[in-house]
Amino acid sequence: MKKLAVVAFGGNALLRGNEIGTIQQQENNTYNTCINLIPLIKNGYELVITHGNGPQVGNIMLRNEAGYKEYKIPKMPLDICVADSQGGIGYMIEQQLRNILRENKIRKNVITVVTQVLVDKNDAAFSNPTKPVGAFYLKEEAELLSKSNPELIFKEDPRKRGWRRVVPSPIPQDVINKKAIRNLVSKGNIVIAAGGGGVPVYLDEKKNLTGVEAVIDKDLASALLATEIGADEFYILTDVNKVYINFNKPDQKALDKITVDEAIDYYNKGEFAAGSMGPKILAAINFVKGGGKETVITEATQLGGENCGTRIVNKD
Repeated sequence: MKKLAVVAFGGNALLRGNEIGTIQQQENNTYNTCINLIPLIKNGYELVITHGNGPQVGNIMLRNEAGYKEYKIPKMPLDICVADSQGGIGYMIEQQLRNILRENKIRKNVITVVTQVLVDKNDAAFSNPTKPVGAFYLKEEAELLSKSNPELIFKEDPRKRGWRRVVPSPIPQDVINKKAIRNLVSKGNIVIAAGGGGVPVYLDEKKNLTGVEAVIDKDLASALLATEIGADEFYILTDVNKVYINFNKPDQKALDKITVDEAIDYYNKGEFAAGSMGPKILAAINFVKGGGKETVITEATQLGGENCGTRIVNKD
């Protein structure tokens, strides 16, 4: 097979922070993100695309609550909400990418795989929700929402953009569909998989797969998938062009190329916020330690450029 890259789209690939999330906004953002994949395709890479779902699954959960309150429509559990978001977002990415491929006269099939990801039902994350989903709120709005529904837990965004709902985020252990994904991409298909971190499932006492209320971090799930299918490179697309230490401080410094040992050292020193860059760095570390060539963390428009973003490698 040709060189294989897994590209993880950040939440801003579909929805910007100042947008309400109309389908027109999301399709336009998806197109503008996907067009940056063309240099990788022209450079001979086979692609697997993963994506976040924070804003979208948050909106699905709000519709859940509103539908039950107004019309007594039965609430769906969080794993079903994640599966719903996988289908909808996969459809948007697949459609816009097909349009872009046609415009560039590239003949490739694109397919979306609804992906289940195995977690441990005893993961400590279930007693300590940390994964932000949905819209940003003022502190007063978040307090009112949590008072009206005690099950809702809100935490302040590390970048001070407001308060967001947080849910459990267990560590991904295995991508159930990995063999099918590998098979599809090996035949030249562009595969969209592990959306929103994958649908979280666990094995019950009878070894049956069972959904669980959680949202898996999409970067950690993407790194696991990239390792399991033998990807050469792993790209994490976010809203900054490089990773910084001392972020948002007068002495902040951009990182161009660091070893996995340096990344581990910075991570252990608390340089990267848990709800922001932290999971991305941990995912980068996991992929390179798992045998990957390198992880690149960058902004979508920088993709494919020479020495783009922050590159995490095994050795200098």
